[in-house]
Amino acid sequence: MAEIPFVSVDQMRVADRLMVDAYGITPLQMMENAGRNVARAARRLFLGGNPAGKKAIVIAGVGGNGGSGLVAARRLITWGAHVEVWLSALREDYERAADHELRILEVMQARIRGPELAPRFDGSVLIDALVGYNLSGPPKGRVGELIRAANASGVPILAVDVPSGVDADSGEVHDPAIKAAATITLGLPKRGLRHGEASRYAGDLFVTDIGIPPALFARPEVNAKVGNIFAEHEILPVAQTSAAPASQDATPRPRGFSNGQSLVPSSSRKPNT
Repeated sequence: MAEIPFVSVDQMRVADRLMVDAYGITPLQMMENAGRNVARAARRLFLGGNPAGKKAIVIAGVGGNGGSGLVAARRLITWGAHVEVWLSALREDYERAADHELRILEVMQARIRGPELAPRFDGSVLIDALVGYNLSGPPKGRVGELIRAANASGVPILAVDVPSGVDADSGEVHDPAIKAAATITLGLPKRGLRHGEASRYAGDLFVTDIGIPPALFARPEVNAKVGNIFAEHEILPVAQTSAAPASQDATPRPRGFSNGQSLVPSSSRKPNT
């Protein structure tokens, strides 16, 4: 089995840029790939394999991470889930690709909650799509408010790429930071998630294919050796924790998976640490 390498933020940022500049793969295409698999993970891990009639929350930032969460919201809605989307900023502050996804949700008449509303969450799963790997210092303002409300809600959290508030490079856990039951990291796992405290905040760690060719990772600008890790499955386990963070002690752990399904046991893949 091919090993799963961890990468730095700089490596991932360069890979994302090359996807656009060298391969002509747009941010919208990457968001679609990421969001689809985030929704699939939420469906399998927290929604019993069938989202119909169940409630999901998405807290969405203004950039690419938020855009992936908005795609996940759209997918879950089409599968019959009752989804609430909570915004971290004013509508006009959303970047172009995330704004595109918001407009689709508006056409679908999705439940979208603006930043003027005090956050109160309930449901079967909460998808954290606030910040991602571009975090710079402790989350503040509306983002910090949403993180605190999510942690206090008792709803199991699925973080997109990196739990918001956790530094993807150093593993530093800021105050506040999302305390996730599981994290689905995009493309490759970020090296900060290997650190003890960060790994506890990430919960069970999975990685998903967003369409980056192994040859792109091998380019000198990125310098990451990646085999055909997604040849059989688009979502792979990287590490599983024995316990959730303290405030999530009563939160149900993600459901397991068996071979032949889209997620497979962690023992079948060896992360390269």
